[in-house]
Amino acid sequence: MSGINKTTEKHLMVFSGRAHPQLAQEVSAALGTDLVPTSAYDFANGEIYVRYEESVRGSDAFVIQSHTAPINEWIMEQLIMIDALKRASAKRITVVLPFYGYARQDKKHRGREPISARLMADLFKTAGADRLMAIDLHTAQIQGFFDGPVDHLMAMPILADYVGKKYGHLDLAVVSPDAGRIKVAEDWSSRLGGAPLAFIHKTRDINRPNEVVANRVVGEIKGRTCVLVDDMIDTAGTITKAADALMDQGAASVIIAATHAILSGPAVDRLKACKVEEVIVTNTLPIPDDRRFDKLEVLSIAPLVSMAIREVFEDGSVTSLFDGKA
Repeated sequence: MSGINKTTEKHLMVFSGRAHPQLAQEVSAALGTDLVPTSAYDFANGEIYVRYEESVRGSDAFVIQSHTAPINEWIMEQLIMIDALKRASAKRITVVLPFYGYARQDKKHRGREPISARLMADLFKTAGADRLMAIDLHTAQIQGFFDGPVDHLMAMPILADYVGKKYGHLDLAVVSPDAGRIKVAEDWSSRLGGAPLAFIHKTRDINRPNEVVANRVVGEIKGRTCVLVDDMIDTAGTITKAADALMDQGAASVIIAATHAILSGPAVDRLKACKVEEVIVTNTLPIPDDRRFDKLEVLSIAPLVSMAIREVFEDGSVTSLFDGKA
């Protein structure tokens, strides 16, 4: 009795939501493929419709969507895209999150609060995601919220290499904007040849989001060019106050380096007015022309994302992209 012979050939397909198509196009170009043609539009009441214009059956699907404002709309669109892929018999669905929405709500500070970062992971799983890929999660424990593999990519090598080439000849210090992110600053320090560390001791009022009450610099920064590192810049209140504190306490100059440029509300005006040499970010989130300014340098994250997608597709090692640090 003859059986059915089938050659198992994997088929990589890359999909993009409407939040940040430029990044998805860069990623697909780096992979040597095209984005899958997708029809997506809103009904009059705001409901989202998605349909793929070609078969996705048996594909290894990568769905790219940056959670930018209006954040809830783009999260919902990505969930619907995942559901469409599952129902169209995609073999494996990897959700690519250059910026993971709700990542700051990763624990309860007070009673009766949600843990929205966990809810997000549950939503992706329920929609049909097999794997998540995110860049610089606000806290590493979010990886444990998803019941499946999570690839946590780091933008630090891209940012630090740029800083090293441009400012490496100066007397540098790496500064964490708070005590909780010292580990990240340590990684930066080793990447920049052992630059000394400092951090900002800050006080917050838990009833007032995006607002810092007081700053005090801990560490020797006098006469040094300070590289102030963080995962995101939202309203820029924290980072600009930290930069001012560094300058007030004798820093020669300050450079800000952050992965995610959310740049909400007064952020651009604050950064323009702040005494910083340069603000270096990546394009994990779209930055419209009216939010760009002279001191802003935007580095592309697409090479990193495309390499990680290729490693996942070829069953390689994502960890190897970061010298074993993942």
